[in-house]
Amino acid sequence: MRSPTQPALSRADIESVLADGLGPVSIVNAAELSGGSFATVWRADLADGREVVVKAGPPSTARLLAYEKRLIPAEAEYFRVVRDRAPGVPVPSVLAVCDDWIITTLLPGRPLTEEDAPRARIELGAAVAAVHEISGPHFGYTGERPSGQDWPTVFAAAVTSLRADAAEWNVPLPPLEGAVERHHDVLAEVIRPALLHFDLWDGNVLVSPSGGLAGLVDGERYLYGDPLLDLVSPALFRRIEDEPEHPFLRGYRPDPFDAGARTRLSLYRLHRYLLMITEGPSRGGGGGGGEQKRPGKTPPEKEGLPPP
Repeated sequence: MRSPTQPALSRADIESVLADGLGPVSIVNAAELSGGSFATVWRADLADGREVVVKAGPPSTARLLAYEKRLIPAEAEYFRVVRDRAPGVPVPSVLAVCDDWIITTLLPGRPLTEEDAPRARIELGAAVAAVHEISGPHFGYTGERPSGQDWPTVFAAAVTSLRADAAEWNVPLPPLEGAVERHHDVLAEVIRPALLHFDLWDGNVLVSPSGGLAGLVDGERYLYGDPLLDLVSPALFRRIEDEPEHPFLRGYRPDPFDAGARTRLSLYRLHRYLLMITEGPSRGGGGGGGEQKRPGKTPPEKEGLPPP
């Protein structure tokens, strides 16, 4: 089922976008890609030999979560920063972008959702560690979204924003009063705003035919913050800190997870699950889901946070 945030596009629409972005081009083949629930994505093979991806953002009539403003330009920002400052990490090249769509090069490969690939997961960990070496000018997002000079304030604002979205959409949530605020000091241990992808679930990780990492896609939800935030999506509904042999960690090679790190990881899982529950209605369903299925979910109230 197509999400309300995904515009229905025809081949003629794709031809029009490509003409606007790249000038006169001839399309040999074009087809819509599946797998996500936010934007509409097509691949196109051009007569000049280029293989490109066209990603179109939600129509103006679609209701979105507050933090989902201007995600298409944000994706271009993420790819450009990574290509410039972590050139060994495979992300697409941006060919053209506007507020409504982005055209990038096509990265060959299949998503991890189709077949597991331990080597790709190890290389993903190493690639993410390289991206985390990039520091930003502030914590949080770009544009008119939560941002600031300290991580506790920005993270609390992001959670508050999602709770406000849930209230507007009438999505029931577990009790969360004070869950973030009472761990201010632990969050304040984060003093460097690292570049985060945030959405490293298996559908956004591409695998090469040989089983290695072929690319990272869908960088539109990037922000600057605690690197541990990026350790949630690669092991959804699990506690990656309790799995030292997880392939992602073997590539990432983190410092030992002390008590503060474990508390922050629990908070970040709460944030991720809150997002997944809240975004459901905006995608045309009930609370909870998007493209990331939720079997075996750890309930927020069982995340193991220290008591107040």
